Amino acid sequence: MKNLRSLELAKALYKQCKHQPVKGAIRDQLERASLSVCLNLAEGSAKDSTKDRRRFYVIALGSLREVQTIIDIENLPLMKEADVLGAHIYKLTRSLG
Repeated sequence: MKNLRSLELAKALYKQCKHQPVKGAIRDQLERASLSVCLNLAEGSAKDSTKDRRRFYVIALGSLREVQTIIDIENLPLMKEADVLGAHIYKLTRSLG
């Protein structure tokens, strides 16, 4: 699986997001968006066509941007991890044209 490192980083970020001190709807969105990054990377890696893989990786990147926005708004200590993951996913999307 070409994006194994990206998926491992995404899973680690998801686990960290689950332990952040945010409440209510923003907590729910943080957890859902960070899980979406993981799931879209995993699903994309299983697609046969380059076009399908790229589409799922782009969706994962969009979900990560949601996570990064919440991290910024809530001033959470996860921006470095999110930025590293973002670079990995961005490279994946670019490598597929």
